[in-house]
Amino acid sequence: MYRKIKKFISDYLKSNTKKILIIDGARQVGKSYIIRETGTELFENYIEINLLEDSLNNRYFENTKSTADFYLQLSMLAGNKLKEKENTLVFLDEIQAYPHLLTLLKFLNQENRFTYIASGSLLGITLSQTSSIPIGSIEVKHMYPMDFEEFLIANNFGEVAISSLKEKFTNRESLEENLHKNMLSLFKKYLLSGGLPDAVKTFIETNNIVSVRNIQNQIHEYYGMDASKYDFEHKLKIKRIFDMIPSSLENKKKRLIVQDIENKKGKRFSNYQDEFDYLINAGIALEVKAISTPVFPLDEHSGKNLLKLYLNDVGILSSILYANNIRAILDSEKNINLGTVYEAVVAQELKAHGKELFYYDNKAKGEVDYLINDYDSLSILPIEVKSGKDYYIHSALNTFLKNKDYNISKAIVLSNEGQIYTDENGITYLPIYFVMFL
Repeated sequence: MYRKIKKFISDYLKSNTKKILIIDGARQVGKSYIIRETGTELFENYIEINLLEDSLNNRYFENTKSTADFYLQLSMLAGNKLKEKENTLVFLDEIQAYPHLLTLLKFLNQENRFTYIASGSLLGITLSQTSSIPIGSIEVKHMYPMDFEEFLIANNFGEVAISSLKEKFTNRESLEENLHKNMLSLFKKYLLSGGLPDAVKTFIETNNIVSVRNIQNQIHEYYGMDASKYDFEHKLKIKRIFDMIPSSLENKKKRLIVQDIENKKGKRFSNYQDEFDYLINAGIALEVKAISTPVFPLDEHSGKNLLKLYLNDVGILSSILYANNIRAILDSEKNINLGTVYEAVVAQELKAHGKELFYYDNKAKGEVDYLINDYDSLSILPIEVKSGKDYYIHSALNTFLKNKDYNISKAIVLSNEGQIYTDENGITYLPIYFVMFL
C-alpha cells in the first residue's frame, strides 16, 4: 500500500547523509514492509535481519560488541550479498531487541562499508535506557498508522482526485453535495477500519467487519501485553492504564483519573510517570497535554498533570466501543455519542502530520479540544471537533477567541455535518474529512 513515508526513506537512502536512518513506531504500523519495498527497489543487494527473531532463536548478534564481530555474523548469513556501499543495504529490523547494536551503529557508520537502515518498536524506551546513545550518527523518524489520505489512496483514490480536494480545501470551497456525501461515507469507513495496514487491507478485500475486528482486537491485546522491559508490577500498571483509555474518553473531561489506576487515594500523575512514558514512547498511546495559558509556542506552557491519552488507531477504538455493530458509525445513530471517535481520529491525523497535541483547560472558561502551533502567524490555532447537528454551538471556543491577551484571530471547527464557511468571528467550519489537509 502507498505510504507517504516511502519518499522520505527513498530520498534519505539516496542522499549523502552521514547518519543512519531508524524508523520508529508501534508494532503493526507497516515499518518493515515499507522499508523492504523501498530497499529492494533501490539496492541490488538487500539484506534483512530481524533482530527480535534472532533474540528468540539463534542469538547470533547477542554478544556482538565490535564491528568485526558484526561483519563476521553478517557474512555468515548473507556473505554473497555483501558488495559495495552503493549497492548493498543492510536492514536491521526490530533493533530494540539488542540495545548494544544502537551504540555499534556509530562505528558501523564511521567505517562506511555498507548502507544501513533500521527500524524499532519501543525505541523511545530503549534509547532512554541506552548508556551510550550514538548522537550525530542516527536520525529517528516516527511512523504512524495509515492516515486518511493513505486510506483514500488504498481505496483507489487517484492523485488527481486528491489534488482537487486539496484545492477545494485551500480555496475554502465546499464540495458538490454528492461528492461531499461520498467523502463522509469514506471517512466513516475509515473510523471502522482505522489505519493499521493489515486491517485496511482486509477491510478493502473482504468488506467483512468481523475479520477486521479480529485483527484489531489481536493487535490491541498485543499492545497491552507488550511491556517486556518492566517487572511484573510495572506491567500490571501499564496494562491497567492502557485498558482504561477507551472508558476515560467516554467521560466528560476525557481525562484518565489517576486514582482509579490502583483504586488508591492520594496518587498523582508523578506516581505513574514511567507507565505513561512507556505507553507514549511505545507509540500505542497519543498524548494531548493541557494548556492553561495559550501562548505561542505551546511547548513552553504545557503541563502533564492533566494529560489526555488516545489510542494510536481509531479502528481499535471503534472496535472496543461498538464491536461488530457498524450501524453506530455508518448511520450516525442519534442515541450514540460519536464525539469520542471523532476526537480520536483528529488526534491520530494531526499526530501523523507531525503536530504536537495540546488542549485548552480552564475551570471557569471550559475546554477547547485541540491547540496546535501556527508557525505561519506565530500564534495558536484552536480546533474544535463536533459530531451531530449542533456543531455551531461551542461556548468555550467563543470565550477563548474573545480573550485579546491570547492574540488569536482564527479557529477551526471540524464536524460530520455541514459544509465549509467562515463566520464573522474568524471560525472556519470544515467537514471532518478535510482534517487530512491540516
